Amino acid sequence: FANKNYDANITGGKELYRWSVEKIPDFWGAMWDFAGIIASKKYDKVVEDLNVFPGTKWFPGALLNFAENLLKYKDDKLAFDFQGETKVSKQMTYAELNKTVARLAKSLKEIGVKVGDIVVSYIPNLIETPVAMLAGAAIGATWASCGAELQPSAVIDRFGQIEPKVLFTVDGYFYRDKIFDIRENAKAVVEAIPSIEKVVVVTYVSDSKCDVSGIPKAVNWEDFISKDEDPPLEFVQLPFDHPIYVMFSSGTTGKPKCMVQSAGGVLINHLKELILSTDCKRSDVLNYITAPSWMMV
Repeated sequence: FANKNYDANITGGKELYRWSVEKIPDFWGAMWDFAGIIASKKYDKVVEDLNVFPGTKWFPGALLNFAENLLKYKDDKLAFDFQGETKVSKQMTYAELNKTVARLAKSLKEIGVKVGDIVVSYIPNLIETPVAMLAGAAIGATWASCGAELQPSAVIDRFGQIEPKVLFTVDGYFYRDKIFDIRENAKAVVEAIPSIEKVVVVTYVSDSKCDVSGIPKAVNWEDFISKDEDPPLEFVQLPFDHPIYVMFSSGTTGKPKCMVQSAGGVLINHLKELILSTDCKRSDVLNYITAPSWMMV
């Protein structure tokens, strides 16, 4: 592809790497096209002020949506296969994923979530976790997450800096065959962060819909998600550098520090890593055994 479209002379991995660092705009422009990034408006140029940092601007003029690119498949192939530590397992196809994201995005819009708002989760790595992220991203919200294993003080140190509007949480989690109920922890987080207007609680460890009456501003996932089974899923078109994630440093040298990641940057870099570095195909399975407190590569 690069040889044909960019007059490169690449015969293997070493040449590709050399080209990527010597011809930076060409490489990333090629990556955009080769990966098939979906955008309502293509960029005006690949990069402005490459040698200025901070200040470099990637793909100015482009308009896209992070979630739209991740939800481009709508068939009955498996998107998620969740295996909990003990009794819980769940699967979701791409068709089901698109419909579920659409229903949740509609509910978020109805409570006033809009471009620039922060949606966060204090939750294990359940299927509902990426569904909530994608629903927020579809309407232009920015996402941040903490795993359910963190204590309230650690969550408050992180989320308290970014003033989230919506918190997704859970009744508890399993660890070494034991149940850890975190509803009191979630209550402490909500009471400490006044910007939180709505708390959506996923039932995970309970045998039936969990009791959320002890958490301020809380509603069960089942009651929050739209009853419309097939609402239209509209993707807000945003600049390449629109913030998609707020991530946090470890907090070992003071309070955790916020690190904002752009939607386009995360998208194109993940595509580069999955396509070029790991040769990942749609038939492959990615196994993530981790909590959403951490960024894993």
